[in-house]
Amino acid sequence: MENRKPKIAIVAGGFTSEHDVSLRSAAGIESFLDKDKYDVEIVQMDGIEAKETNYKALDRLRAFDYAYITIHGAPGENGLLQGYLDMIGVPYSCCGVLPAAMTFNKYTCNHYLAGFGIPIAKSLLIRKGEWTNGEWRKANGEVNEEMVRDQIVNGLGLPCFIKSNVGGSSFGCTKVKTPEQAVPAIETAFAEGDEVICEAFMKGVEVTCGVYKTRNKSVAFPLTEVVTENEFFDYDAKYNGQVDEITPARIPDSVRDEIQALTLRIYDILGCHGIIRVDYILTEGWKVNLLEVNTTPGMTATSFIPQQVRAAGLNITEVLGEIIDESL
Repeated sequence: MENRKPKIAIVAGGFTSEHDVSLRSAAGIESFLDKDKYDVEIVQMDGIEAKETNYKALDRLRAFDYAYITIHGAPGENGLLQGYLDMIGVPYSCCGVLPAAMTFNKYTCNHYLAGFGIPIAKSLLIRKGEWTNGEWRKANGEVNEEMVRDQIVNGLGLPCFIKSNVGGSSFGCTKVKTPEQAVPAIETAFAEGDEVICEAFMKGVEVTCGVYKTRNKSVAFPLTEVVTENEFFDYDAKYNGQVDEITPARIPDSVRDEIQALTLRIYDILGCHGIIRVDYILTEGWKVNLLEVNTTPGMTATSFIPQQVRAAGLNITEVLGEIIDESL
């Protein structure tokens, strides 16, 4: 490697609704990386049915020195690709198999972190088998509406959020405001995966914080405040400009410091690597509540992380270079 530039694969695409979002992140990362320093190529994976294409993509990864994973969803965010790369000895940009699998499952991750004293929303998990032919059905196969009212409407309160437990980019997410919306929202969420999370609504200020660590330093970026007139931070807000993203967030310095320290603590609890982003809701009295952990955050030019890097007075090319070089 001393006589040539390291070969960097930006692995993008994937098997979920976030496929195209991932390709946009890959284009962003490609634009950020130093081409004088690295030989960069995007390696694309497509839908799970495109087996031959994906076999070839996986086989090609053997020729690279490093993989920058920017697949949002399966197989790049749930530990599958990380396990493959571990087996073939190619280092990569994000966390390993266990933290990837854990953070991909929102319910598991949040309840695990709650055990460390981190506040989360009240929630419940519904698995597909339970919904289609289990406890959520009556003997005649109809949905048990009484259970839906008891467990979701009364148990969590309205409004509440119903979303895929293993998806992202707000695909399949519904803000449920009436009892009648609950069952259709569950069906919509199951279109994205085999588990659905129903989560109590928390009213407050939404912020997000990016961090990364190397052997020599820990860096917490300025926070971004998310303001949208939409019902929630949905796909249109995220990708079609229906949002104000304010960096740095308009919150007290003490709250900012608390969130940055908490994000670095979460990074260590989970055993993360590379850049992660953690989303929060600040409820009355600036109480910090965890929303979710993102171990492969979006990386387009307008995504949160590049915004925060710029606000910190840092250079995104240099930041990514630090993360890559530490593993080469």
